[in-house]
Amino acid sequence: MSFRTLDDVNLAGRRVLLRVDLNVPVENGRVTDATRIDRVLPTIREIAAVGGKVILLAHFGRPKGQRSEKDSLKPVAAALQERLGQPVAFAGDCVGPAAAEAVAKLADGQVLLLENTRFHAGEEKNDPEFVKALAANGDVYVNDAFSAAHRAHASTEGLAHVLPACAGRAMQAELDALTAALEKPKRPIVAVVGGAKVSTKIDLLENLARKVDALIIGGGMANTFLLAQGKAVGKSLAEKDLTGTALRILAAAEQAGCAIVLPVDAVVAKEFAANAPSRVCDVDVIPEDGMILDVGPKSMERVREVIDGAATLVWNGPFGAFEIPPFDAGTVTAARHAAARTKAGALMSVAGGGDTVAALNHAGVADDFSYVSTAGGAFLEWLEGKLLPGVEALRKA
Repeated sequence: MSFRTLDDVNLAGRRVLLRVDLNVPVENGRVTDATRIDRVLPTIREIAAVGGKVILLAHFGRPKGQRSEKDSLKPVAAALQERLGQPVAFAGDCVGPAAAEAVAKLADGQVLLLENTRFHAGEEKNDPEFVKALAANGDVYVNDAFSAAHRAHASTEGLAHVLPACAGRAMQAELDALTAALEKPKRPIVAVVGGAKVSTKIDLLENLARKVDALIIGGGMANTFLLAQGKAVGKSLAEKDLTGTALRILAAAEQAGCAIVLPVDAVVAKEFAANAPSRVCDVDVIPEDGMILDVGPKSMERVREVIDGAATLVWNGPFGAFEIPPFDAGTVTAARHAAARTKAGALMSVAGGGDTVAALNHAGVADDFSYVSTAGGAFLEWLEGKLLPGVEALRKA
């Protein structure tokens, strides 16, 4: 592990500033999805168990440096206390007298949540004075918020330069999984990239084409590649102005020895609606009034074969319009096949991104992949080969 972890620091009796992701959905003052809370519980419990004073830092919403009642973390403190099974104190600010007073009252092993760091403009500006004000309440800094690690903010990057710093267990698990998937993978390595548009994933496709042995392209973005190859795609979603980019990615992949896997047949309908009448067409004969909404059976057979030949799989994006039946079949079939290979011990599988997590949950296999990242933007930037400020600050010298 090239990053400092909890194993590298002494936490007993020390004030531990623990950066977590508590940006959870709240309706009528109640948290409706506690997934992100659950992910950081092991780190909180471990620090508390060794006698560290746990002082939680987090952002919530986009208050833009202004105090806003709707963006207060107070309702989250109640949900955290319930999930943690021990009292969680709350301070009305993350710096200044209110924070200092609450921290001073903490005994070893107790937990305190400070108010939204984004109530201060210095947070997103990574202002040195704000970093200093945050650091005044801690002896050690632990970052357990990989999902915010692509931002060089005061609480995600700045603190790591002024206090002894390390990764929490959720961050460590994410870094272990991503390192195993892309930096030191077992080969052959295969990537699935789906979703609507090539324009949102150009950097991702270009980076993966240089790193993986096979790149399976699905979703609406596959239509742009088919169009670039001279195939008519009817009324399907496609970015005509990016066919040149698609050809450039295909050429780069060929030069790098990366096989590109595109659909050879598709499920086509005349309208984008649940249970719309549909039929399977080869991609050479897509009707003018037809929309490609999923991959066809021959394409899925090819995808299964490629996954069967892989030792490592990285997945971002669905194959089709998985939100509406029957156009979820391709995504569900591929996801279940990858999950079965993973459970059999034949595949290391890492997936991430909002639509991807939703698709794997829809297929009922999110728990069967080796690792599923809920990080969104940070996960994508890592796959794009970009350095994440919050991660780089935790690297061992």
